[in-house]
Amino acid sequence: MSAAALEEYCGSVFWNASYLDREDPDLPICVEQTVLVWIPLGFLWLFVPHHLMSLCRRTRVNTKHLTKLYLCKQFVVALLFLTAIAALAVTLGEDFGPTSSTVKNAPVYYTNPVLFAVTWILVLLCQEGVRRREGAVDSASLFLFWLLLVLCDVFTFQTLIRDALKLGEVSDIPRFCLFHISFGLELVALVLSAIADITPEARDRAKRNPEIGASFLSRITFNWFNSMVVTGYKRPLVQEDMWDLNEKDGTSYLSQRFQHHMDFELAAARVRYLNKLKKHPVISKGRSQAEASENGISNGLGKGVSRDALMMEDKGKSTEKKKKKKEKKEEDYPNSWLLSTMYKTFKWLLIESAFFKLLQDLLAFVSPQLLKLMISFTQNPNSFVWEGYVYAVLLLLVAILQSLFLQQYFQRCFVLGMKVRTALMAAVYKKALVVSNDTRKESTVGETVNLMSADAQRFNDVTNFIHLLWSCPLQIIVSIVFLWLELGPSVLAGLLVMVLMVPINGLLATQARKYQVQNMNFKDKRMKIMNELLNGVKILKLFAWEPSFQSQVESIRGEELKVMKKFAYLSSVSTFIFSCAPALVSLASFAVFVLVSPDNILTAEKAFTSISLFNILRFPLAMLPMLIASIVQTGVSKKRLEKFLGGEDLEPDVVRHDPSFDSAVSVRNGSFSWERDAEPLLKDVSLDIEPGRLVAVVGAVGSGKSSLMSALLGEMHCTEGFINIKGSLAFVPQQAWIQNATLRDNILFGSPHEEKRFQEVIQACALGPDLKLLAAGELTEIGEKGINLSGGQKQRVSLARAAYSQADIYLLDDPLSAVDSHVGKHLFDKVIGPNGVLKHKTRILVTHGVSFLPYVDEVVVLVDGKISEIGSYNSLRASKGAFSEFLDTYAKEQNNQTESDKDGCPDTEDLEIIPEREDTQPDSPLEDTVSFTLKRENSIRRSQRSSSVRVRKNSTVKKSEDANETKAGQKLIEKETMETGQVKFSVYLQYLRALGWGYTSMVFIIYFIQNVAFIGQNLWLSDWTNDAADYYNQTYPNWKRDTRVGVFGALGIAQGFLVFLGTLLLANASVSASRIIHSRLLNNILRVPMVFFDTTPIGRVVNRFAKDIFTIDEAIPQSFRSWLLCLLGVLGTLFVICLATPFFTIIILPLAVIYFFVQRFYVATSRQLRRLDSVSRSPIYSHFGETVSGLSVIRAYRHQDRFLKHNEVTIDENLKSVYPWIVSNRWLAIRLEFLGNLVVFFSALFAVISKDSLDSGLVGLAISYALNVTQTLNWLVRMSSELETNIVAVERVSEYTEIENEAKWITDCRPPEKWPDEGRLQFIDYKVRYRPGLDLVLHGITCNIASSEKIGIVGRTGAGKSSLTNCLFRIIEAAEGRILIDDVDISTIGLHDLRSRLTIIPQDPVLFSGTLRMNLDPFDKFSDEELWKALELSHLKDYVAGLQEGLQHEVAEGGENLSVGQRQLLCLARALLRKSRILILDEATAAVDLETDNLIQNTIRKEFAHCTVLTIAHRLHSIMDSSRVMVLDAGKIVEFDSPSNLLECRGYFYSMAKDAGITQEEFSSL
Repeated sequence: MSAAALEEYCGSVFWNASYLDREDPDLPICVEQTVLVWIPLGFLWLFVPHHLMSLCRRTRVNTKHLTKLYLCKQFVVALLFLTAIAALAVTLGEDFGPTSSTVKNAPVYYTNPVLFAVTWILVLLCQEGVRRREGAVDSASLFLFWLLLVLCDVFTFQTLIRDALKLGEVSDIPRFCLFHISFGLELVALVLSAIADITPEARDRAKRNPEIGASFLSRITFNWFNSMVVTGYKRPLVQEDMWDLNEKDGTSYLSQRFQHHMDFELAAARVRYLNKLKKHPVISKGRSQAEASENGISNGLGKGVSRDALMMEDKGKSTEKKKKKKEKKEEDYPNSWLLSTMYKTFKWLLIESAFFKLLQDLLAFVSPQLLKLMISFTQNPNSFVWEGYVYAVLLLLVAILQSLFLQQYFQRCFVLGMKVRTALMAAVYKKALVVSNDTRKESTVGETVNLMSADAQRFNDVTNFIHLLWSCPLQIIVSIVFLWLELGPSVLAGLLVMVLMVPINGLLATQARKYQVQNMNFKDKRMKIMNELLNGVKILKLFAWEPSFQSQVESIRGEELKVMKKFAYLSSVSTFIFSCAPALVSLASFAVFVLVSPDNILTAEKAFTSISLFNILRFPLAMLPMLIASIVQTGVSKKRLEKFLGGEDLEPDVVRHDPSFDSAVSVRNGSFSWERDAEPLLKDVSLDIEPGRLVAVVGAVGSGKSSLMSALLGEMHCTEGFINIKGSLAFVPQQAWIQNATLRDNILFGSPHEEKRFQEVIQACALGPDLKLLAAGELTEIGEKGINLSGGQKQRVSLARAAYSQADIYLLDDPLSAVDSHVGKHLFDKVIGPNGVLKHKTRILVTHGVSFLPYVDEVVVLVDGKISEIGSYNSLRASKGAFSEFLDTYAKEQNNQTESDKDGCPDTEDLEIIPEREDTQPDSPLEDTVSFTLKRENSIRRSQRSSSVRVRKNSTVKKSEDANETKAGQKLIEKETMETGQVKFSVYLQYLRALGWGYTSMVFIIYFIQNVAFIGQNLWLSDWTNDAADYYNQTYPNWKRDTRVGVFGALGIAQGFLVFLGTLLLANASVSASRIIHSRLLNNILRVPMVFFDTTPIGRVVNRFAKDIFTIDEAIPQSFRSWLLCLLGVLGTLFVICLATPFFTIIILPLAVIYFFVQRFYVATSRQLRRLDSVSRSPIYSHFGETVSGLSVIRAYRHQDRFLKHNEVTIDENLKSVYPWIVSNRWLAIRLEFLGNLVVFFSALFAVISKDSLDSGLVGLAISYALNVTQTLNWLVRMSSELETNIVAVERVSEYTEIENEAKWITDCRPPEKWPDEGRLQFIDYKVRYRPGLDLVLHGITCNIASSEKIGIVGRTGAGKSSLTNCLFRIIEAAEGRILIDDVDISTIGLHDLRSRLTIIPQDPVLFSGTLRMNLDPFDKFSDEELWKALELSHLKDYVAGLQEGLQHEVAEGGENLSVGQRQLLCLARALLRKSRILILDEATAAVDLETDNLIQNTIRKEFAHCTVLTIAHRLHSIMDSSRVMVLDAGKIVEFDSPSNLLECRGYFYSMAKDAGITQEEFSSL
């Protein structure tokens, strides 16, 4: 529409430049009546269809209820409608009324009221539409409409007022009044539309999740989050404070959507994959053959060798095949479907965030242009002041919009990342429940858990920044365009410098990665040794080997720190380059610009606009390489996830469930293999089992008994035949699978709780006595993998779970092997056998226990995967087949046991649940157990002690009085103390002290000077730009030009150099700090008394050495440096602004106060949310690990859905703290950016106010600094909170360096060189307690043991046998009394002097990874001959000589690659080497077979004949030939005499011998 037409339409001038060209500008009335009316109305009409649609839809919302707020809104709009009608009436009255003049009103006076009337009707409808929308509390579009309308009307408003004031009267009274009425109403409507309208139904939900009830304004400023921040500031947040998740962020919703798209995409990918195989049939054919042969090999080699390893060994094959294999390796699964699935699932979020990012990127370039206008404004003395104010306001507006868009973008990106991680975690979990055994074999449990933790997290991190892929190039292109407009081609010089930086950074990065890998290797090595050291800490103490291990760890740590130093130097070089970059870039550009032609003069506009554009450029250039690197890493994760999620599922139809069969279990000619193309392990198995029968499956080791169980569960591939199972299954695996839950939950396993049935099962499974011992009975929490139960208890819990489940068919895979024989007998009688709880059910029992076979209905004998015989016990014995051979081998060992069983039963009527692994720990009476749990968080490893206390009728132990308090010890492991609140300042000081004060102050000074140089450089630049005015229309002298460029460059380089120096110094300091802190920690941990390790889970100590030391090594120096630089940066900026516009100082104080409060609030909340996140994250992984290890059990009971649900709940719990954490960052950022925007606004405003006194250079400087301040402020808070979070590591480590130590290792009073040369022992009224405040464990022991006597020490569990050895080695210190060895009081000499002169052969043989030689002689004291002699005497010589490396043979972690017997013999060899006069033999229980046991006994009799030997016996047979036997009960010696005398006097010893089946006659025959 041309101006003329518009003027006719308005009846007045549309536009005239003179309106603006004066001190008090105004807009022409015509513009106000047309453009300013059409903008808001047009905006509203765009959104009307969207609102009207919800009117047409059927709605589920309660439409009857009208809130007061809704009625107010509608009332205001109705009034506005009336004003529009009134305005029309006024016009009509003037034109056609009685007083009408000949001059008619312009058309605009008709159209505008009509337009408004229509609009108000539409608004009424829109507001009704909003009310009907589900979950809507207000409307963003309506709020923006009101805002625009009010802003546009402000112009009309001031025009009318100014006219009235000028004329002194109102010319058009009716319109004047109507306008002001409607303007007032519009303001009211604006306020109303900003308030959220929550229905009463939604009120409760909004309390639990305020985001639901947040209005538009609150949503864009994250105001709804305030309440959590306040709570977090008042007190540390806990999980209960977390809000509910939005439904769309919940795991189940996300996982359903993801699954839906995934099924479709994966199916398509499978089709593509199969087509590809058809095109290249060679590959697929070759593949199956290769696989078959590999599987053949792999079966031959046992399952130890992975198929990949075998592939590697076949190197001899021709290269052509190699290529094919390579192809096969890469593309052995349907691929490239994961990304499209993610895109389809989350595409709207992606599109929205991209939109916001685009807007923000474009706005970023508006500020420099405004800056340019601002500078030209200050330069031009004739410009009007109002222009300056307009620019200042525009700067503020642009900045605020930019902040809002940026935060919305970040919010969406981070939520997207969170959702992607959630969806992937849920998908991996779901897949793990149905994955086939082939796929399962390819990855260990750890790797699968890694998919869930590491790989999903990678995707999370990449999606946070995915838009930078297109945004970085966009920003780079746009900035170059603008720079070109400023400086012309000389920009290319600066650009060249930037581009050159990229490959240099790349080189540095690859080098850094190399160091990183080396560093990780050293870390792993060190952690491995630490782990072993902590696991075997008791052995180290008993043998006095700590120094050897300390030096091992220290040497690895030394290597690690060397690499760390290199890495630090490298990163300081890259810092140098990075900090020089901006200076170099601007130097290159400006120098080239000035040198190219004399006409080019650097003006303030050009210089500062360019600098702010270069600042924009820095970010994308720095980000791109990082982004690409992380995308590459994610590519690896993508492959791994696709391989796992696209793997085969278990075939659901292996096992049929056809109810028409007669038998409960029937297998027809079945052949079963573990892998699809492998040889079947079970061949032509046919089996029919009637309902209600008890069938035993027997066979030699490896004959396929467990495989048969797996086949019945449907876990194996069925190559021919079929299985039918009628009814539900329960399964008891060979290795009991226990969940980390209460004992009751482990038994119920998801079934409803019925007390009577529960008690029956508990009694039948012999768990009654155990429950009495556990602190909280059936509600005791059981640790991961059932760590606080003994092996037998786990097995019984596993059996109880099956018995409680009331299934139809029970598959019992050798549940009786882990328990003692009499317990096994009880379980068979009460649960499995013909009179047990399950007597009417079908039971299939795999067993090695020959004694049970006579009681079963049928015996199935397996030989090499085939069924060789089936029949009843007696018929099979008669037939003299494989079965009778089997019986002959096993029966011999069982004979003596059964006799003693018959003998011993009536005597101990209270069915002693003797612990299966006899106390591997020091004995301790009941009081200790109870107070143990109360006084100290109970240890994991020692709690076996508490579970293995026997309940006896003739016990002299009084039941402790405080037993009723045990409820306090219900939790197995107290939660680790989670630090709360602010970190004490002393911790910072402690770290600074470790850095060294000299270093610290140097670093600070250097960084300070660097900052001064930076400011100096910019001041020089602003001075340089003033030359343009000084040399106006003159030639610019060359010397001046050269000085300007030279000084500018020198200052730039100086900065870089100073940063480099500071970083180097800091690197040196931090490495030395790491060294000091670690060696302090290690030194102390090795000197802590044993009690500490008994009450602290090892993981906690390991964590100090792993995670906390890592933080101190890498994170703290990094965040400390960033924090320092940020702090100085912010101070520098404020200094420059104050220098340019002194007014600004007034504003600093209020801003600083606000800033401080925002920061304190945020840090308190964010820190705690972070902690909650990590606390709630570990249950996800441990539950997943648990699920994977217990898959067969979960599938057997058909509980997949319950576990899926549980997983969803666990992930949701974690999301509840992740989501607020994301929001808290946005909450902070938006507040800080507002502060930063105010800084920009005020610096511009004051520049306008003091326009005449300023030079344009300084204005440019101040504003371009201010534009940068927002980011720096943000970083400062981030860095403070990060530093605070990280410094906690120093606190945690120092906590462990301050634990009290045991006695000195070596004191001044040293025993003689040859001591003890006789080996006499004297106990004089010896009393001991485990810790001060506990009861005595030994009550005054007095005895004399002569030189070279052989003493047996016996006593029931908990009598104090092991305590005696612990006292000899001073693992526990005496309370009263003394022990003399050869007349030397052992409490007077150093621990190492004492421990290195005694020898112990411990109960469980602990070995360390390293060479055999190191295990025998860690200090290299002995010659090879001596070692070989010792090995010969301990019957290991042949074995070791047969090894390739001999004594240098590497022992695996914990001695895994040696058998238990061999380990025990190595411990014997250790003892033989030490040749001390006193030997303590803590007899091994079930670990050793009879043969090894005899070897050990004979060697000891022969080689230690001249020594004093104390044997702590569990089996009485072994001590019947001792010179004397000491019987302990409840910490006192009750009998001490030769075995024959003790048997005659019929006391304690006699009853114990009778239990063990040793009688007088037997003894005499011995």
